[in-house]
Amino acid sequence: MQQDQLGLFDTPPGRRQIRLSLAVVAALFAVLLITLPVRNRPWLEIDAFIPVLDSMMLVGELIVAAMLYAQAGVYRSRALTFLAASFVFQALLVIPHALTFPGAFTSQGMLGGGNATAWIAVFRRLGFPISVIGYAWLKHREAGDRAGTLGADPKIAFTIFATAALVALCTALSTIGQGLLPPIFVNRTEPNFLNLALINALAIALSLGAMTMLMRLRRSVLDVWLLVALSGWVIQSLLNFGAGVRYSIGWYVLIGLMMVSSLVVMLALIAESNRLYARLALATAARDRERDARLMSKDALTGAIANSLASLEWVTRDQPDAAKARKAISAAIDDGNRTAEVLKSIGSTFAAGPITPSEFSLNELVRETAAFLDRELAGEKVALELTLDEELPGILADRTQIQRVLVNLFTNAIESLSATRRGPRRISVRSTPLGDEEVLVEFTDTGVGIAPGDETRIFDAFFTTKAAGTGLGLSLSRRIVEEHGGQLWASPGAKHGATFHLRLPRGALPAL
Repeated sequence: MQQDQLGLFDTPPGRRQIRLSLAVVAALFAVLLITLPVRNRPWLEIDAFIPVLDSMMLVGELIVAAMLYAQAGVYRSRALTFLAASFVFQALLVIPHALTFPGAFTSQGMLGGGNATAWIAVFRRLGFPISVIGYAWLKHREAGDRAGTLGADPKIAFTIFATAALVALCTALSTIGQGLLPPIFVNRTEPNFLNLALINALAIALSLGAMTMLMRLRRSVLDVWLLVALSGWVIQSLLNFGAGVRYSIGWYVLIGLMMVSSLVVMLALIAESNRLYARLALATAARDRERDARLMSKDALTGAIANSLASLEWVTRDQPDAAKARKAISAAIDDGNRTAEVLKSIGSTFAAGPITPSEFSLNELVRETAAFLDRELAGEKVALELTLDEELPGILADRTQIQRVLVNLFTNAIESLSATRRGPRRISVRSTPLGDEEVLVEFTDTGVGIAPGDETRIFDAFFTTKAAGTGLGLSLSRRIVEEHGGQLWASPGAKHGATFHLRLPRGALPAL
C-alpha cells in the first residue's frame, strides 16, 4: 500500500472491485427486465412494508454519513463533508416519509397524507444525484487547490444543523404546503402519470449528469460505489415510469431497489474499511518489528566494533595486556553472535516457520500475487505485463515463503516506479523453464534502476537506497530462495530500470 493512499477517498479501485460493482449493476438491470412485464400487476397491501424499509434505510444512511464524516475530518475535505450531509438528508427524510405514508400508521398518514409522501420521496430521489454533483465539483476543486496542504475546516457540525433545517423545510412544504405543489397521486394508489413521468425524467437526467462528472475524476473506491448507487437510481426511475401504482409488483420492487441502492454504499464502505485497516495494522506491525530488529543489530555491531578496537589497542601497546585483549575479543565475538541471532530471528519471522514443501504452479502464484497487489499497481498507474510460459512445469517448494519473495519483488518494482515522474510505468514478469531441472522468473521494471556497483550490495542486510527503507526485504528474500536451492540476483536495465532474476529448482528441496 502506498503511503499517500490511506482511505476510501483516495484509494483507487482494483479490478476485482470494479468487476463486483459491474456485477451488482447488471443484477439490478436484470431485476428491471424481469419486473417490467408484470410491473402493474396488483399484489397484497402490506402496511408494515414502508415502516420496516424506511427504518433500515435510516440506520444504513446514518452509518454511511458517520463514516464519511470521519473521513472528512481526516482529509479536511469539503467534498466528503457535503456528501456526508447528503446522506444525513436522505436518512432524516425517511422519518416523515414513513409518518405520512397512507396506511403505515394511520389510514391517511400521520402528517398530512395525500401527496405528502410522494413529494418527500421526490426530494429524496432528486437530492441524491444533486449532492453527488456537488461532491464531484468540490472534489475537483480540492484536487487543484490543495497541493499537499491541509484543506479548510469542513465545519461538520454546521452542515448537520443546516441539513436538519433543510429536511424540516422539505417536510413542511410537502405537508402543510402541499397545495403549492403539483399532484403526483390522484388518490391513495393511482398516480398522475404525466407529473410522475416528468419527475422521473428529471431524476434520470440528474443521475446521468452526476455519473458523468464522477467518471471524469480520478476514481476512488468511494466513487465506484457511488456510481453503482446512481445506476440504481436510474433503474428505479425507468421502472417508475410505468409502475407508479402503489401495492403493485413493480411498486414493491421499486421500493426494494431503493433500499438496495441506499445500502450498497454502506456495505461496500464497511467491507473496504475492514480490509484497509487490517492491512494498515499488519504493515505497521511488520515495520515496527523490522525497526526494532535493525536497532538491535546496529547496537550489537557497534559493540562488536568497539570491542575489536579495544582489543587492538591492548595488543599494540608498548606493554600489551593479553588478558584484557582476550576479554575484549570475547565480547566482540558475543556481539557478533548476537547480531547473527537477530538476523536469524528476522528471517524466521519473515519465513513464518519451517519449510513446508508442496507442488504448485509458479505461474499461478505470480498471477495470485499480482491480483493481491492490484490496488497498489492501480494507485501508481503501473501497467503490468505477464509473459508466462504456459508449459512451465510445477515446482516443489514452500508456497507461502515463495509468495513472500514475489510480494517483495513486486513491491520493490512499484516503489522504484513511484520515484519516477516521466517515461513508461511498466512492470514485466516473464517465466520460462531452464532445461529439465529449473525454472526462471524475471521481474523487469522501468523505474529508477540500480546504481553501478550496487547489484550485489542491495542484497546485503540493512543496505537500502530508500529514505524509509529497512534494507531487509531483499536480503531475507535471497535467504529464502537459497534455502530452497535457488538463486536471486539483479541486473541493471539497458537504459533505465532493473531486472530481478529468480531461479528455482523443480525437484526436492536441499537438505538444510
